[in-house]
Amino acid sequence: MTDTETPTPLAVDAAEDHGADPLTASVRLHEYSRAANPVGRHAPRVPVRQFPASLHADLRTTTVVPLDLSSELGIEGPATSPALSASFVHVEPGEPLTTQPVATSELCFVLAGTGTTSVDDGPGRQVPWEAGDLFVVPAGLRSVHAATTPATFYRVTDEPLLRHLGVAPTARRFPTSRFRGADLRAELARIEADPHALDRNRLSVLMATAEQTRTLTVTNVLWAMYGVVPSGAVQKPHRHQSVALDLILTAPPGCYTLVGRSLSPEGDIVDPVRADWEGGGAFTTPPGLWHAHHNESSEPAYLLPVQDAGLLTHLTALDIRFT
Repeated sequence: MTDTETPTPLAVDAAEDHGADPLTASVRLHEYSRAANPVGRHAPRVPVRQFPASLHADLRTTTVVPLDLSSELGIEGPATSPALSASFVHVEPGEPLTTQPVATSELCFVLAGTGTTSVDDGPGRQVPWEAGDLFVVPAGLRSVHAATTPATFYRVTDEPLLRHLGVAPTARRFPTSRFRGADLRAELARIEADPHALDRNRLSVLMATAEQTRTLTVTNVLWAMYGVVPSGAVQKPHRHQSVALDLILTAPPGCYTLVGRSLSPEGDIVDPVRADWEGGGAFTTPPGLWHAHHNESSEPAYLLPVQDAGLLTHLTALDIRFT
């Protein structure tokens, strides 16, 4: 059976077979082998897609730019994956932005600028931020983002997941939390200085909130990593069932990711798709595909992937593998 073959249902059209009975009007039956895995046919695959820095580089008014793949995914948007929605957000001084997503998690990484976010979190909480900081807000709280200098965020929520489930959050699984850029940079430098650093598949810092004792992730749904690919390095292929929304922080020419379905006997990706890195740009890495990061330049490159790996880890379905 090919990926494009359309399953043939074993018919039950209750409107025809049972009149106007509302209890059978939605009933459909499918032969198992033609319907057990609809991904690639009824459920489109997540594409490898790049979003250039030009989407936010010249913004001069407060606005949200969704990185929207909903039409290609066949779901209600905006959505960058079946579970996550990413966007670039620009906030001008004197033009605050209010957000209140129907989501368990709202994550913002500050690409540029300074300001504060006032969160309607019980008695209220104000989060100061500057370029390099990351903060997370739980369970659909109302937040007012106010810039003191022109500011740009990379923002990710799990709104598409809740939209698909037809639910709204009823409890907060973590507190509003700020990860200071200075702390992330210092921890990454400590990891790089370790004598065994180059023996590791990744040089990176995983962010977590204390409440995620089961998944060790930044929220109960989201996973976030601050990492570096050193000059001349190749981070060998790995794969996982979570979708990665990869934000590139800084990258000289010669940095890229190769993505593909299979590996050669030598451990190389077969017939890969290449995603070139651009500082301030982003791209998607689909679930289940092998991918490897390459830096052929003379300078280090930095990235911040956000994934739905908190959810997949909770379900014990992440299935991360390394060559």
